[in-house]
Amino acid sequence: MEIIEVRPELRMLRFPVGAAYLWRDGDELTLIDTGAADRAADIEGALDGELRRIVLTHWHQDHTGSAAELAGRHGAEVVAHRREAPVIRGEAVGAPPVLEPFEVPIWEALPPLPPAPPCRVDREVEDGEVLAFGGGAVVVAVPGHTDGSIALHLPGPRVLFTGDAVANVGRTMLGVFNTDRLRAVESLHRLAGLAADTVVFGHGDPILRGAATALREAAAEAG
Repeated sequence: MEIIEVRPELRMLRFPVGAAYLWRDGDELTLIDTGAADRAADIEGALDGELRRIVLTHWHQDHTGSAAELAGRHGAEVVAHRREAPVIRGEAVGAPPVLEPFEVPIWEALPPLPPAPPCRVDREVEDGEVLAFGGGAVVVAVPGHTDGSIALHLPGPRVLFTGDAVANVGRTMLGVFNTDRLRAVESLHRLAGLAADTVVFGHGDPILRGAATALREAAAEAG
């Protein structure tokens, strides 16, 4: 795992597949996503405060894999969208992606990941709810990648966590492996309209300058 200092209060935890993020408010930490099921020890090595909450942007195993282990050890509140919660708990099966032709070889080349153990969800959120970190983190519903995908917008520090609604691998672009591309494009346009200077992604490098322009260009390219 690689630790990247994005801002004084924000660290990126980069894994071989995907990333998680730690946000600090004093001695209190919020973890956004948890990597695959074999990443709990790596994440714990990066903790230097109380893990207060875990926010899961969607149910995929590269985002929720270590959630149950970390939540159980640290007593952290687990937060996810209402539509994702049954899948995260193991009560339902998530819809598979509808692959675009260019995505097929990428999908087939992905390394296998361990399944995500079922994890409790303590708070089921909806669009527009505010979480108590970063001066007030607004939940932004961004369906399309999955039905209940969420982004998090921190208006005060002008930070945006996109989850997999957007990727920044080589260039800023619509995230891949979506269940509904049209809805995913609509969600990207919504994110492009938010005020953000720092944007971080489920996959790809953070953007520290020119983030709003990069999102608008990605949205225009997507359609």
